[in-house]
Amino acid sequence: MKDLTKGNPTKIMLQFAVPVALGNLFQLFYSLADTRIVGSVLGDQALAAVGATTSISTLFIGFLSGLTAGFALLTAKSYGAGKEEGVRRYSAGSLLLGTVTSLFLTLMCIAGLPFFLRILNVPEELYNDAKAYIRLLLLGMFMTMLYNGCANILRSVGDTVAPLIFLMGSSLFNIVLALLFVLNLNMGVSGAALATVIAQSVSALLCLFYMVKRYPVFRFRLEDFKITWAEAKDLYSSGLSMALMMSLVFFGTLSLQRMINTFGTDIIVAHTAARKITEFFMLPFSVMGVTMATFCGQNMGAGRQERIVLGIRNALAITWVWSGAMILLSYAASPVLVYLITGSKSPEVLSTASLYLKVNSVFYMVASSITIFRNALQGCGDHKTPVVSSLIELAGKVAIAMFLAPVLQYMGIIVAEPIVWVLMVIPLVVKIRKIGRKEGESPYGKSCNIKRNALLP
Repeated sequence: MKDLTKGNPTKIMLQFAVPVALGNLFQLFYSLADTRIVGSVLGDQALAAVGATTSISTLFIGFLSGLTAGFALLTAKSYGAGKEEGVRRYSAGSLLLGTVTSLFLTLMCIAGLPFFLRILNVPEELYNDAKAYIRLLLLGMFMTMLYNGCANILRSVGDTVAPLIFLMGSSLFNIVLALLFVLNLNMGVSGAALATVIAQSVSALLCLFYMVKRYPVFRFRLEDFKITWAEAKDLYSSGLSMALMMSLVFFGTLSLQRMINTFGTDIIVAHTAARKITEFFMLPFSVMGVTMATFCGQNMGAGRQERIVLGIRNALAITWVWSGAMILLSYAASPVLVYLITGSKSPEVLSTASLYLKVNSVFYMVASSITIFRNALQGCGDHKTPVVSSLIELAGKVAIAMFLAPVLQYMGIIVAEPIVWVLMVIPLVVKIRKIGRKEGESPYGKSCNIKRNALLP
C-alpha cells in the first residue's frame, strides 16, 4: 500500500503512474498484436469486421471500467482518512455491485446484439464475422469487470505494481493464444476474441487471489457484502458518474462509427489503425487521469487540498511535454506506424490514417487537460462537472455525425474530436480554477489524522 498524502507530489505521482503506464502499455500491446494478427493472417476484410464493432465493446466495457474506478474512489478516500472499516466495506460493495451490474449488462448486450449491429450500419459482407467477434467479447465482460474492479481497489490504496504484473502476464498469454487459435487452429476472428477473454479471465482471478492473500483488510467476511442502502447509494453515485463520463464519450464515438461504416472497407481499416495508434499516443493521458483520481481521492480524505492543486499542475506539465513529442512523431512517421499496425499496403489506408493522426495530434494538449481535469474533479468528489463535459462531447459528436460527416465525408470524422475537445474543456477549466482559489476541507474531519500504517499487513 502507498500513502499519496505525504512526500514530494511529483515523485509520488510518478511512482504511482509508471506501473499503471506499463500495464496500459501491455494492454495496448496485446490489442495491437490482435490487430496485426487478424490483419496479416485473415486480411483487411476480417480486420474491418473487428473494427466495425470495436465501439460496442468499448462502450460497455468502458462503462464497467468507469463504474469500478468510481467505486474505488470511495476506497481511496477512506484509506486517505485512515478508516479501515470504510476500506473493507467499500471494496466489498464494489465487487458486489460490479458483479450485479456486469451480469445485467451482459444479458442486455447479448439479447440486443442484432439491434446494435444494425444501428452501426455494419456492412452485410462483414456481418457474420463482426457478430461472432463481438459476441464473445461481450460474454467475457464479467471477467473484465472483475479484473478492473480488483485492480482499481489495489490502486486506490497505492498498489499499482501487482495489477501491472498480472496484466503483463495476461498480455503475453493473449498473444500466444491468438496465434494458436487464429494461425494454427484457423478459428478466424472468433479465435482472436476467445484469446482475449481467456487471458483477461486468468488475470482477473490472479488479481483477486493476490488481493485477498496479500492484504488482511481485503479478506472479506460475509457481513462485509451486506452493504446498507446508504453505502450502495454512495457507491453508485461515485461509480455511475465515472461510468457515465466514460460511456458518454463512447456513445459519441458510436455515432461516428455508424457513419464510418458507410465509407467502405479501406476507410474502416484506416480508422481502426488510426485509433489504435492514437490509443498509444494518448496513453500517458489516461495514466495521469487514473493517477489524479487516486491522488486527489486520498488527499481529499486527508484534507490536503494544496497537494491536489500542485498535483494537477505537475500532471499537465508531464502530459504537455509528451504531447509535443507525439506531434513530431505523427508528422514524421505516420505511414510507417499504420503499416506496422495493419500490415496493409493500400495507399488509401495509409494516407487516410496518417491524415487522421496529423490533424488530431495538434490538439493533444487540450485532450490531456480534459483527462486530468475530469479525473481530478471526480477524485475531489465533483461528480457533475465531468459528466457535463462528457455531455458536450456526446452532443458534439452526434451533431458532426449527422450534419458534417455527410458533407465532408471522412474529413468530418477527422475534425470531430478536435472540435469537441475545445468545447468540452471549458466547463472543466472554470471548475478547476475554483479549486485553486478555495481552502480544502476534508469530508472526514479530524479522522484524517489516523495513521494509514494501521492498514498495512
